[in-house]
Amino acid sequence: MPGAAPSNTIRVGFIGLGSQGGPMAERILAVGHPLTVWARRAEVLEPFVVQGAIAAGSIAELGGACDVIGVCVIDDAGVLAVCDELVPAMRPGSLLAIHSTILPESCEALAARCAAGGIHFLDAPVSGGGQAAAAGTLTVMCGGGADAFARAKPVFESFAGTVVHLGPAGSGQRAKIVNNALMAANMGLAHAALAAGEALGIERKALAELIKVSSGRSFGFEVYARLPSPQAFAHGAPLLVKDVKLLGAVLLGHAGVATLRDAASGFLAAATGQDI
Repeated sequence: MPGAAPSNTIRVGFIGLGSQGGPMAERILAVGHPLTVWARRAEVLEPFVVQGAIAAGSIAELGGACDVIGVCVIDDAGVLAVCDELVPAMRPGSLLAIHSTILPESCEALAARCAAGGIHFLDAPVSGGGQAAAAGTLTVMCGGGADAFARAKPVFESFAGTVVHLGPAGSGQRAKIVNNALMAANMGLAHAALAAGEALGIERKALAELIKVSSGRSFGFEVYARLPSPQAFAHGAPLLVKDVKLLGAVLLGHAGVATLRDAASGFLAAATGQDI
C-alpha cells in the first residue's frame, strides 16, 4: 500500500502500464502521490487500483484530473494516438512527460502543441528496464524548459536514481537514442567476442566470467553473457532495433551511426531473425 501523502502532493496520471511503465507507476504510488491510471483493458488497471490508484474511464478524464502526466507507450504512433486525446483535456499549468523512446521531432511538435494550451512539456525517456524501475534506480533523460524540469523532478525521483536535464524539448530523446544504440553495439560486440573465444577453444562461460572483471567489460556484455542464446532477448531486441533505426533517421549518413549499427547488426539479426 502507498505511504502517507507528502504535504506538497502532486496528482499524477500515468498511461502505459507495461513491463517498464507498470513498475514506474507502482513507485509513484509507493511515495504517496495520488495516482490516476488508464488502460484499454480493465484487467490491466486492477493491480494498481488495489494499491490505491484511481482508474480513469477515459484518457480525457485522466487528462483533466492530474498535475503531471506520464506516457510510457511503445512508439511514435502510440504516443500520438494517446496525446491526440490527452492534450486537449489537460489543464493550463499541468505537465506532460513522454517516457517513451520516439523521434525528437515528435517531441518538439508535442511541446509546441502543449505550449499553445499553457501546458508544460518534457520528453523524459528512461533507461534501466523494469527491474531498475521497481528498485527506483532508473535514469531519466529530460528535454524541456527548466521550470518544467523542476515541476516534474519530484515525481521522477520516485522511480529514478538519476534525473538529468539535457536541454530543450527533444534533447532527452536524442540522448536516449544514442545510449540505446551504444547498448545494442556493446551487445553486438559481446556476441562477436564470445563467438571468437569459442572458435579459439575457450569455454564460453569461463570467458564470460573473465571479461566481466576485465577491461573488455560493459553493461551490454553482462546482459549478453546471461543469455542462453540471442533469441532469448526476443523482447528487448526489437526495441533496440527501433532505437538504432531512430538514430539513423535523425543522423542520416553520419559515420558514427554506421559504426554503431554495424557493431549491433550481428546480434540483433540473430535475436530477431531480421537484418537491420
